Amino acid sequence: MSISESMQEILAAESKAIAEIPYRPDYDRAVELIVEHVHRKGGKLVTSGMGKAGQIALNIATTFSSTGIPAINLHPSEAQHGDLGVLQPFDVLLLVSNSGRTREIIDLVELARNLYADIPLIVITGNPDSPLANVANATLLTGGAPEVCPLGLTPTTSTTMMTVIGDILVVNVMRATGFTRADYALRHHGGYLGVKSRD
Repeated sequence: MSISESMQEILAAESKAIAEIPYRPDYDRAVELIVEHVHRKGGKLVTSGMGKAGQIALNIATTFSSTGIPAINLHPSEAQHGDLGVLQPFDVLLLVSNSGRTREIIDLVELARNLYADIPLIVITGNPDSPLANVANATLLTGGAPEVCPLGLTPTTSTTMMTVIGDILVVNVMRATGFTRADYALRHHGGYLGVKSRD
């Protein structure tokens, strides 16, 4: 197979997977949790994931921070060595795990709920029957499409789905909070976007 053919195959597979991400009322619940706890009550969004999912969690946190929702990324292993102290009563946890069984994330849930029993959990996962899905206040499913990796192992399609779901949350929270171009400009003072937001 040529690179051109492979590219078309990958684009078709990932586009199909994106189009088939299932809507469920948990999306509304997730947006409500973020707006209520962070925007109204002054908490923050705390994202976490392990490995490739952790990189997606970090990206989601930085995107939320730039659009008016204070957010940080908490490494699940570092949480066990004192970083759990970043959690506060009105925070929301957004956890990313394709399998929904990532041991470090399951441990993080236990640690967080020992600290704040009612901390809300939003989970992005490909497994609706997983331990994380079962304890979440809102479970956002990736749809479970196979990875485009020829081995079927490397996170490829799954991380694309996670990123898109993060974008869905960010855009809908922006709409719910009435975040404006002027608000955006207050958070961007350098670079191309800083200039563009002031046009």
